[in-house]
Amino acid sequence: MVEPYRDRALVVRRYDLGEADRIIVLFTRDHGLVRGVAKGVRRATSRFGSRLSPFVDVDVNIYPRRGLSTIVGADTVRTWATPLVDDYARYTCACAVLDVAERIVGEEQVPAPELWDLTTQSLDDVAAGRHRPDLVLTSYILRAMAQAGWQPSLFECAGCGKAGPHHAFSPALGGAVCTNCRPPGADTPPTEVLHLMWQLAHEQWAGIDTSSSEFEGRMATARTLTAKYLQYYLGRRVPALEHVDAFWQ
Repeated sequence: MVEPYRDRALVVRRYDLGEADRIIVLFTRDHGLVRGVAKGVRRATSRFGSRLSPFVDVDVNIYPRRGLSTIVGADTVRTWATPLVDDYARYTCACAVLDVAERIVGEEQVPAPELWDLTTQSLDDVAAGRHRPDLVLTSYILRAMAQAGWQPSLFECAGCGKAGPHHAFSPALGGAVCTNCRPPGADTPPTEVLHLMWQLAHEQWAGIDTSSSEFEGRMATARTLTAKYLQYYLGRRVPALEHVDAFWQ
């Protein structure tokens, strides 16, 4: 008999089921993605339904089953709901963090504790307003991709290893590329954009000058290149990133 277990979790997706139940997609720390049914949580009398919401770190009690598991309890550890829901810029970036986390983990029941820790840290940073939300999101994506083994080269040429800085970027080749390795159609960002991406990937916050007259243009390009790179390796679009870009344009 499979034993129930407890785990820390974030809600990444929810679907209504019947009149009172919900299917909840959880990103758990030690069991990866888990799809489960939470019975009766849409009733006003539910003991834990409100806890199974986005932007809440919960300690959940799960009975594993083939197909859908059963979620039988949840205790709130911490919540970021109020500061995120009350600010649209923070909200869109936090939604994108959860969307990216789900897509990078990919398969169910694949533990990703380091990514879970990074995800909760980034939600905390967005909610607390430690840095501009889109900077935290872009930093999160770059660091999450590094954990997944997809880290883009941002200085050396991804094709031949030649030292940079370089003036072209190709997701297919692995990031920055020199003139000799640059494929047709490669993006040609200013070297300052790739340096900004490097700063975000390494959390070099003190060196990022958001007051510069050229910062908005550079950051827009950094967001675009980071999204292109992520979506190339995922093999699919991430619509939440489009909502973020639409807000900051």
